[in-house]
Amino acid sequence: MAKAFDAYPPNMRRKLLSLRELILRTAATTEGVGELDETLKWGEPAYLTSQSGSGSTVRIDWKAARPNQYAMYFNCQTNLVETFRSLFPREFSYEGNRAIVFKDSEPVPTDALAFCVAAALTYHRKGKAQRASKV
Repeated sequence: MAKAFDAYPPNMRRKLLSLRELILRTAATTEGVGELDETLKWGEPAYLTSQSGSGSTVRIDWKAARPNQYAMYFNCQTNLVETFRSLFPREFSYEGNRAIVFKDSEPVPTDALAFCVAAALTYHRKGKAQRASKV
C-alpha cells in the first residue's frame, strides 16, 4: 500500500493520507464495523468491511487529469452520495452518484466527512436490520 501512496505527488499524498486516517479512525469508532481490509481496487486505495460485512467499499484517489482535486469514491449502485448531497449540499462538491470531490486549496469538513464514511461503512447493516424486522 505504501507504494500506491508514494506514487502520488507529495501535496496530494498528504491529503490522501489524511483521508485514509479519517477512514481508519471512523471505522475504529463506529460500532459494528470492525477491522478494515486496506487494498487496491482499480489501482486506488480501497477500504472494505470484509470482516463484519457491515458496509460498502470506500476508495480514495487523485487523477493527473484534475491535478488540483482528489476524491473519495463510493459504490455508485448505492444511494450514499445522493444521501450525502441532501444532507450536506454546501459542504462538499460531488461527482455524479459516486464521489465527493475536494479541492487541494480548501479545508475538508472532517466532521461531515466522518459521518459520510460511517454511513458507507455501515451501509449493509441498515438493510439487514430492515430484513430482520420483517421476519
